[in-house]
Amino acid sequence: MTSIINLNRIVLLSSLLLIGACNTNETKQEDIHTEHTEGTMTDVMLTPQQYNALQMQADTLQVRTMSGYIEANGTLEVPPQNEAEITTAVGANVVSIEVIEGDKVAKGETVAFLSHPNIIQIQTDYLNAYSNSEFLKKDYLRQKKLYDAGVGSGANFEKAEANFKASKAKTNGLKAQLRQLNISATGIENGTIYQRIALRSPIEGFVQKVEVKTGQYVEPQTPLFEVVNTHHVHADLMVFEKDVHQLKIGQKVSFNIQSMPDKELTAEIYSIGKTFEQETKALHVHAEIENKEGNLIPGMYIQGRIEANATQLTAIPESAIIEDGGKHYIFSVEKEGEDWSLKPVEVITGTTDGNWTAISFLETPKPDSKFAYNNAYYLMAELKKGALFAGIGDIG
Repeated sequence: MTSIINLNRIVLLSSLLLIGACNTNETKQEDIHTEHTEGTMTDVMLTPQQYNALQMQADTLQVRTMSGYIEANGTLEVPPQNEAEITTAVGANVVSIEVIEGDKVAKGETVAFLSHPNIIQIQTDYLNAYSNSEFLKKDYLRQKKLYDAGVGSGANFEKAEANFKASKAKTNGLKAQLRQLNISATGIENGTIYQRIALRSPIEGFVQKVEVKTGQYVEPQTPLFEVVNTHHVHADLMVFEKDVHQLKIGQKVSFNIQSMPDKELTAEIYSIGKTFEQETKALHVHAEIENKEGNLIPGMYIQGRIEANATQLTAIPESAIIEDGGKHYIFSVEKEGEDWSLKPVEVITGTTDGNWTAISFLETPKPDSKFAYNNAYYLMAELKKGALFAGIGDIG
């Protein structure tokens, strides 16, 4: 009987020990789960190689003109005096072409040579007219001398004067034609007949079009070349009637072009049109570009925003802001040794203007603080991944 009682005591004690062990294990498991949940990381560390590979952009905060803008699209244009079509004043054949599209040419530079019997004929006509005019000039001076001396006939003097003036007028007319053809009248007077003539650019600029071929016959006034001086390229925007009352000279314009989608160009309005386009009921607004970069070519399509009733606000690019859990964050950037530390900072977002968003802080940062201007989505993902791995590390 005593043995049975002892055996029951042993079983009961074993059971109690087993229950106690189970309770201890459960408590330990609960402690591990809590550590895993509460495992956090306060920053993202990037090596110099990672920082450069991500093409990180960091800078101090900027104050920008936000809100109150007029959306206006248009094209890049140049003033009429900066565009030129090169034609010929006489029908001729193209002997040689000296330029190709894209070449830069100076004012007066030869772009092609032309030749034709008509060109030789006009030189011959001028030489005959010049020689005849010189002869009639001598006759006129002789008759004038006789008339002044009282021994010459007044009728002969008047006839000589009329013949000389008519010949001189004809000579001057032909000389003007030679000047249009870039032919030296002095050379012809000395007996030189030019087989070909030079076609020259009337302005400095870049050759935009070449519309002829070697050997081709071209009619007078036919456009052969087009030259554009892009130095004065400007933004030509179309503003609809409903927004015209907000326009004024001196307003700032920001715009983008497709060849540089991430680059914002700025301009200032210097001229506002006075008539509407009949079809679109829009007005031309011309703005001088302030930060000309890249290859700005007339005709490029632009998307612009004209500032109106603007407000100066602290702003940052949209790519620098990430939303998480109903809150918005940007990342501060600090150098720690050779590496970079990027920490999330909560902000309150405001007006969005283009790719920029106004922000305010819960705690005012130092004036020299730097913040990441891009890759916020990636940084937050890395932060969360690091927090997860920190929690998992606690289990081990």
